[in-house]
Amino acid sequence: MSQERVYCVAPVDPTEPDALALQAALSETLEGLTGSSGRASFSYDDVRVKGAGFFIARDEAGKPVGCVGCRPLQEGIGELKRLFALPGNPGAGVTLLRWVEQWAAQQGYRELWLETRTSNQKAVEFYLRAGYDIIENYGRYFGQEDAVCFAVRLEDKHAERA
Repeated sequence: MSQERVYCVAPVDPTEPDALALQAALSETLEGLTGSSGRASFSYDDVRVKGAGFFIARDEAGKPVGCVGCRPLQEGIGELKRLFALPGNPGAGVTLLRWVEQWAAQQGYRELWLETRTSNQKAVEFYLRAGYDIIENYGRYFGQEDAVCFAVRLEDKHAERA
């Protein structure tokens, strides 16, 4: 059995070089999987407002291995953006997801929502395994057949761990 890796997650500006490099890797990956880089549905300013943040995970050597953003969507609901972990970093995606869930709960969010593409089956399965439920497409994703939206109630997540 392989030893579990430890990652350190911290807030950063989304235009910091490490954050930009991770987002570029994500965009390239998404372009290959779905035909769209996902850049059009993300603005740096979205994660610079009150109740928002952008975070990167680093491995034991301090190398950046993943990122995630969260922005306010509506009262009590945050939206996850740009969750990504570089290949070869097992557990980094889950670490980022759990970390941002705790952060969001501390910010007063009751739920987190997100969107991914139906063609990104790996992401769809990741969110289902993580306890997220498929919801009706919202906002800019309404009516987009290739979009699949998810939500998680943060109270339910905290109750699982209590």
